[in-house]
Amino acid sequence: MASTSRGDALALPRVQCPNHPEAILVEDYRAGDMICPECGLVVGDRVIDVGSEWRTFSNEKALKDPSRVGDAQNPLLNGGDLTTMISKGTGAASFDEFGNSKYQNRRTMSSSDRAMLNAFKEISTMADRINLPRNIIDRTNNLFKQVYEQKSLKGRANDAIASACLYIACRQEGVPRTFKEICAVSRISKKEIGRCFKLILKALETSVDLITTGDFMSRFCSNLGLPKQVQMAATFIARKAVELDLVPGRSPISVAAAAIYMASQASAEKKTQKEIGDIAGVADVTIRQSYRLIYPRAAELFPPDFKFDTPVDKLPQL
Repeated sequence: MASTSRGDALALPRVQCPNHPEAILVEDYRAGDMICPECGLVVGDRVIDVGSEWRTFSNEKALKDPSRVGDAQNPLLNGGDLTTMISKGTGAASFDEFGNSKYQNRRTMSSSDRAMLNAFKEISTMADRINLPRNIIDRTNNLFKQVYEQKSLKGRANDAIASACLYIACRQEGVPRTFKEICAVSRISKKEIGRCFKLILKALETSVDLITTGDFMSRFCSNLGLPKQVQMAATFIARKAVELDLVPGRSPISVAAAAIYMASQASAEKKTQKEIGDIAGVADVTIRQSYRLIYPRAAELFPPDFKFDTPVDKLPQL
């Protein structure tokens, strides 16, 4: 009998021999068994063959890959989306004497599954546009399924719920995106995404960590093409400004943008307010307002090992 190792509830159980747990099991593909090489015990049977259902020849690969029959199983849909479609007949044997098709499909997918499948496609499309990894897509899909099955956001568009779920998933996975970034890849307004965001947190009784300036700094600096020294200086400036309470009430994104502007102006890699604003998604005037708050104490904000190209007293005063 197979023994399984205890672990995370989401992790798949590990199949191993109870007498030789460290032994590497041998798989018999013909019988579908997993056998311990030490004692010959069959510790797993009816193993699913993950190979192709039929052979694929080289001249067919360019047209399509018949390595799978139908779509992959989707555990988020009811019944795992294990449905069969009967193609439309073309010969005389496919029709009766009245011209009606003899073989007709039942309704293969419920309306709820169809709505969830469309939402999953929209989530995948949005995530691809901003280069988000698969784990965030999976978390977003699970969040959407929970919200959809609770029916706690009736009357809200599924696209808006999906966009808000993507925003929450990014925050929970430690790679937050701004509302403007989510809004740019969806068809929903920033205000509607914000409303759904609050409703989802309340409905699922979950929470997200507060965003900080450090969550955006590396991505903004990388997109601006700034060197590591400037990025480290901007991170230090933003953190020091928050610690000294120089930017009360300002959003972390605007503080990060102002810190990047100050660090770049002190280095050889100078960036304008407009360049930083386009990447950070904030207006020039917002950067100026935050910059004016931290400028009077600029000498205290830079790291001690920073190599100045422009002295502190020569920085723009705006």
